[in-house]
Amino acid sequence: MGKIQGSGDDGITAREYPSRPELHNDRPAATGGLHRRDFHFDLPEELIAQHPPAERGDSRLLTLDGATGALGDRWFHELPELLRSGDLLVFNDTRVIPARLFGRKASGGRIEVLVERLLDERRALVHLRASKAPQPGGRLWLDAGFAATVLGRRDDLFEIRVEGDEPLLALLERHGQLPLPPYITRAPTAEDAERYQTVYARHPGAVAAPTAGLHFTPALLDRLADRGVEQAFVTLHVGAGTFQPLRVESIAEHVMHAEWIAVGETTCARIRATRARGGRVIAVGTTVTRALETAAGAGEVRPWQGETRIFIHPGHRFRAVDALITNFHLPESTLLMLVAAFAGHAEILRAYRHAVARRYRFFSYGDAMLLTRRP
Repeated sequence: MGKIQGSGDDGITAREYPSRPELHNDRPAATGGLHRRDFHFDLPEELIAQHPPAERGDSRLLTLDGATGALGDRWFHELPELLRSGDLLVFNDTRVIPARLFGRKASGGRIEVLVERLLDERRALVHLRASKAPQPGGRLWLDAGFAATVLGRRDDLFEIRVEGDEPLLALLERHGQLPLPPYITRAPTAEDAERYQTVYARHPGAVAAPTAGLHFTPALLDRLADRGVEQAFVTLHVGAGTFQPLRVESIAEHVMHAEWIAVGETTCARIRATRARGGRVIAVGTTVTRALETAAGAGEVRPWQGETRIFIHPGHRFRAVDALITNFHLPESTLLMLVAAFAGHAEILRAYRHAVARRYRFFSYGDAMLLTRRP
């Protein structure tokens, strides 16, 4: 299995770590008994990856067996060895847009605009940072040389419409700034324009990358195909809400942010075929998991398009996904709750403690996990 180098280690021989049987009885019975603090873990700041690895895919992979709780330290390029002919990888083919703009209000106050979702060619829902919130009808003058009008407010978001004939997406592609996650404490560079994007990104609309997919290279995709692992795609335009912390202590009171998804008939047919031949459906990322579990609300994955507010937490009955490839997530976050629902609450926290001890790199540009579902 080789050695894992770096991060202060002389080399860690990859091996399996046995589970603790007593942990398998620690499944919270209902959401009402879970609190934000139940998903806390201590993370040294230096483990938060500020840059991508030197080469795409040059990442570590922590495996967690849902049936036994066993952990294993691997490399991401070993993924084909862990999958089987007849398995199906499902990817999110959204494309990150340069969604951040700067400008001023008509009064002269400075503003920062972060597009949350494109509504049509000229309208968008945006986050607006300003000393005082603009009113409906107010005009925004962007440093890029165009203006927008505030149409109204939807909860924490503002609906705006750009003036002129050029579509908003074209304006963003030419003038916008890539919106790196808030825990990356540096300005975006030209490297990020390529590395904060999957190699299979097709449909523009996300303001955050589906980061589990960042590890895949064309060569790795070819190796997986040669092994008989099939591919399918969904689209979920990741919003900035993915980084928002819970503002309530009891997770039963949390209201999930909305994201737009599309699950097509071709993907549904491939999932049915995979099930029929005894293969596994493997979600590449929590975004794919949310999309497929939304589309499987009636028991079987069916074509689905629209908003989802699905909140997956311990107690959720998974209908569509058998295994999950994912990066490491923020403490007390909804995405950490999702993976805890998938692989076990205590098991996930134990795996995260292991990752910290072994100096894995965390979050968007960090290392990955491969989880199989807990029975």
